[in-house]
Amino acid sequence: MASKHTIATRHAQGIRARFASRFLRSLLRLRRSGNRFGGSQSNDEGIGKRIRTDRIKIAAYAAMARAVGPRRSWSRALLFKLRNRARIHGVSRKRCLVSEKKRVARNKVVAISREPSRADTLRKLVPGGDSMDTCVLLEETAHYIKCLATQVTVMQSIADRLLL
Repeated sequence: MASKHTIATRHAQGIRARFASRFLRSLLRLRRSGNRFGGSQSNDEGIGKRIRTDRIKIAAYAAMARAVGPRRSWSRALLFKLRNRARIHGVSRKRCLVSEKKRVARNKVVAISREPSRADTLRKLVPGGDSMDTCVLLEETAHYIKCLATQVTVMQSIADRLLL
C-alpha cells in the first residue's frame, strides 16, 4: 500500500508533467504566430518585448490552471479571468482610465474606515479569493503556492535547456 507521501509525490509529478506539456504547446503556438502580435518587427522593440513577456506569462498561468483543472477555486477563477480577458482587453484605454479614477475615489473612503486584515491581503493575491472563507482560503493558498513553485521549476528547466 502506497504512503501518503508517495501518492502526493506522484500527484505533483502528474501536475508538473501536465503543466510542462501544456506550457510548451502554448509557447509553440506563440512562436508559430510569429511577429503578428508584437514580434521583433515592431517599431519600438521595448513594446514588442513587453507584449511577448505578457503573452508568455498568460500562457504560463493558463497552462497551470488547466493542469490543475476545475477542482480548485483558484484555477476556476483564473480560467474564468483568462477567458474573459479578450472582452475586457477590447475596451478602449480612455474608458478604463475613467473607471479606475472612480474606483480609486471609492476605495479611499473604504480604506479610511478600516485597515485590511492579513486574510484580506491574501484574498487579493489568490485568484478567486474574494469569495472564500478563511479556512478554504488557506487551503487554496497552500495549493496555489505549490503550483507556482512547480511553474517556476518547469520554466527554469526549460530556460536551462535553451541555454545549453
